Amino acid sequence: MNALTRIERMNDFFPDFFRGFPRALRLPEGLPNDIRIDVTETDKQYEVRAEIPGARKEDIKVNVNHNFVSISAEIKREKEEKQGKRVLLSETYTGMVSRGFALEHEVDAKEVAAKFEDGVLKLTLPKLEGSGSRTIAIK
Repeated sequence: MNALTRIERMNDFFPDFFRGFPRALRLPEGLPNDIRIDVTETDKQYEVRAEIPGARKEDIKVNVNHNFVSISAEIKREKEEKQGKRVLLSETYTGMVSRGFALEHEVDAKEVAAKFEDGVLKLTLPKLEGSGSRTIAIK
């Protein structure tokens, strides 16, 4: 059960209680409201696959700080429908999406590689030698 389901169930019991709370804005069709990620790990590196549909390579920023990785992107979409010389409909959307996460080991920021293709960002994050967790013996 997710949080959204819980609120919907509460709304069934108290229909007027949630009426005054602002609702989340609906994004235009096909635009992300979050960056979806998959993270895999080997002995030497982490690999991240992040879905960012609608973003352009130039509008994506990746920041690595020790073991924390943040990804942000500006999403722009413009649509204009004309009939003759008159504009009947013009829809423009500009927004930001971002995602941050911590890894168990520090990342060698100098060796990070990033590739963006077909709305998917692929990061290769090599582990920094000598970093990470270890068990400490108690004396």
